[in-house]
Amino acid sequence: MYKIVILGPPGSGKGTQAKLLSQELNIPAISTGKIFRTAMKNDTELGKQVRERMDAGNLIDDDLTNKIVKERLVEPDVANGYILDGYPRTSGQVVFLDKLADISFVLNIDSNDDVITKRMAARRMCKECGANFNILFKPSKVEGVCDKCNGELYMRSDAKPEAIKERISTYHGLINPILDFYSKKGILININGEPSIEDVWREVKDKLSL
Repeated sequence: MYKIVILGPPGSGKGTQAKLLSQELNIPAISTGKIFRTAMKNDTELGKQVRERMDAGNLIDDDLTNKIVKERLVEPDVANGYILDGYPRTSGQVVFLDKLADISFVLNIDSNDDVITKRMAARRMCKECGANFNILFKPSKVEGVCDKCNGELYMRSDAKPEAIKERISTYHGLINPILDFYSKKGILININGEPSIEDVWREVKDKLSL
């Protein structure tokens, strides 16, 4: 049974690799963002707390994040394993997860800041249906027009230079203790996230002996 954590800076492609691993191993890929959205949609007690904090413009703290993750990891579809995409993000979350689960491997999909910045700045989203595109890797067939609904594509607020710089800075400020923790446990695997999606996936499969 695989219980895998995938870490990496924003724009490193960890979400894409999580999806590929999910398909390869037939286990769910779980991101905190998706958990939050599902909990709010289902109007669970924790989902209500998430909505209240988001509506107030507040960040979701470790305690609530950990509770939501714990709730998700007892659902039937994770019985044979799972992939955590981007969690844990803080030292407090690392300690919580270490007590909660026996993690098999931690993949660190790393990339140079300049590469990340270019990738994130290339992101576009449809105003109508919310579909995501990237003018470098996944461009729409017609520039500025959504392939799915013909809606207008726009640059997300988190793809603007000042937002990207802040997100990368925040990531670097939090990640080193997390990587040190998993390195000492002997389960950290570093992956070069700069090549193509296919090349990164080949390295992931090779290092996991898939």
